[in-house]
Amino acid sequence: MKPSFDHIFMKLATDLALRSHCVKAQVGAVLARDTRIISIGYNGPPAGTHNCDEEWPVDGCPRDSKGSCSLALHAEQNAILYAVKNGAKLEGATLYTTLSPCIACARLIFSAGIKQVYFSKSYAQYKGLASDEGVDFLNRFGVPTMKLEEEEILPSI
Repeated sequence: MKPSFDHIFMKLATDLALRSHCVKAQVGAVLARDTRIISIGYNGPPAGTHNCDEEWPVDGCPRDSKGSCSLALHAEQNAILYAVKNGAKLEGATLYTTLSPCIACARLIFSAGIKQVYFSKSYAQYKGLASDEGVDFLNRFGVPTMKLEEEEILPSI
């Protein structure tokens, strides 16, 4: 049985997460439209700055006032920014990300015209929050955002 494109793109997002230099969490993202990849990204500092795992290998980079990385871009942000930088159209795209979008990324996803989001793990659960604010925001404003269960991601053999 051939894997679905949802499976392929989520597996690619999972593989991309391995490229992250973040000491705390590795996250990957893929933007696709009509079975074609538009852009990819993973979390980390802006290109040309530094790699957290090399500069701060034990604790990672300095934290901001909310306890998040003060320097890195999220995987979704990197994928969107790379697409925009290279003139790719995001209207109607689908985003595959290994961690559900935070509220800031959700606003960016909505504003970019991305039409659907799939994720494999919960940002709220990772951060110890009561709810996935980003998922709630996107669903509220018409961008279906749903978790792909493990059995949906892995091909059946």
